[in-house]
Amino acid sequence: MPRPAKQANAKTRRPRAREAGHHAAEPALQFGSAWDYAPAPETLPVPLKKRYPLYIGGGFVPAASGKTFASINPATGRAHARIADGGRADVDAAVAAARKALDGPWGKMPPAERGKYLFRIARMIQERSRELAVLETMDGGKPIKESRDIDLPLVAAHFFYYAGWADKLEYAFPGRRPGPVGVCGQVIPWNFPLLMAAWKLAPALACGNTVVLKPAETTSVTALHLAEIFADAGLPDGVVNIVTGAGATGAALVGHPGVDKIAFTGSTEVGKKIAAATAGTGKRLTLELGGKAANILFDDAPLDQAVEGIVNGIYFNQGHVCCAGSRLFVQESVYDKVLRKLADRVATLRVGDPLDKNTDIGAINSGEQLGRIRELVDSGVAEGAELHQSRCRLPREGYWFKPSFFTGVTASHRIAREEIFGPVLSVLTFRTPEEAVERANNTAYGLSAGVWTDKGSKIFKMAKALKAGVIWANTYNKFDPASPFGGYKESGFGREGGMHGLAPYLR
Repeated sequence: MPRPAKQANAKTRRPRAREAGHHAAEPALQFGSAWDYAPAPETLPVPLKKRYPLYIGGGFVPAASGKTFASINPATGRAHARIADGGRADVDAAVAAARKALDGPWGKMPPAERGKYLFRIARMIQERSRELAVLETMDGGKPIKESRDIDLPLVAAHFFYYAGWADKLEYAFPGRRPGPVGVCGQVIPWNFPLLMAAWKLAPALACGNTVVLKPAETTSVTALHLAEIFADAGLPDGVVNIVTGAGATGAALVGHPGVDKIAFTGSTEVGKKIAAATAGTGKRLTLELGGKAANILFDDAPLDQAVEGIVNGIYFNQGHVCCAGSRLFVQESVYDKVLRKLADRVATLRVGDPLDKNTDIGAINSGEQLGRIRELVDSGVAEGAELHQSRCRLPREGYWFKPSFFTGVTASHRIAREEIFGPVLSVLTFRTPEEAVERANNTAYGLSAGVWTDKGSKIFKMAKALKAGVIWANTYNKFDPASPFGGYKESGFGREGGMHGLAPYLR
């Protein structure tokens, strides 16, 4: 609950409009910097270990080379831990451990027993959710209210959901006898470290596979705390192995001959390289890549609700979302009104300490990503678009970018074509539904889209015409473990989540 600061002095008081029968002016309530907010339980950082080893064969081991790299807190720009830098020898050991578990206890275990392990892991994640949420925020820069209220509940929910499928696979695919693919190599990004791990690990384990997981180098801490949960849950040795490192580590995993399947979430550029590397090898492959989603706002939509959805669609997690609604198409008749409402709403967004429960926008994940955001924003200004930014003050330390949006954008602008992966929105206009569809589909990507209208028939018509894997109607960025997610074109192929998410992990 907010508690008022000390009474403002006479110089800072503003007279309030008098009501009938009152003659004395009363001091107005002061908001903003004059109000202090009680800290949330998550405000205090969780102590990190000085060094984090690899997790191979059920134990924590140093990298064979002995090398480590720094894990940076993006809110401060300073290192807060050292992470083992895994190499080819470590990948070899992890794949061997995964193969041994597949041929041994895990592969021979009845499906119902495998499901019990997943249920146990899900409950342990819930028990440690406060710790994991704080670590996720410290390591990745996202606001604690997102880590605590969105990421961690979904992480546990995915393990619960797929635990229920472990002994029901023959019902999911009637007429077939499903079996595990084998040893799966999984490479996950830095924007949702724990959630992306859950998206991939839970269905793979439910289907009886074993896994070698390679987290992003900038956000490896929570994956290794998840490994502690696997160990505490008694998961057999080698079922899940975690090898940390940079791109070379991921390349060693992708190219390893002992891996039967690769699942990758990340940039389209890297996804193309992985597709080329696995071509002709017989390895299964699923790719969830970049996006440049269209959020389409019709003039009959509830505008205040739509503006909240637009803000959530682009500024959630600092815009570090592959399905972010980064292109807003507004029907011309309500363009001016929507722009005013959007500008007013952006002005209220709080940017700052990610561990503060009142923060809306946290830190950019890394200096490298901040540089890319700045470069693309500069290109938008240079190409003639008009930049609108919040007047908020940014912290002096760490990596930060103000919530922004562009007007005067055309389809030829780089900011309308390339994935910025930051809190930057491009606003465009349209007149008819047909024009909206044509402009929305004019992109190399096809991961997601949003439609805002009060006409159900219009929603179905638009959803049928839009070339995107996931389409939200009068909402945005809503996820559920029972709902499949994936894209078309350069946004990748394959589905994660739901019953569809089982298929890539079964023969």
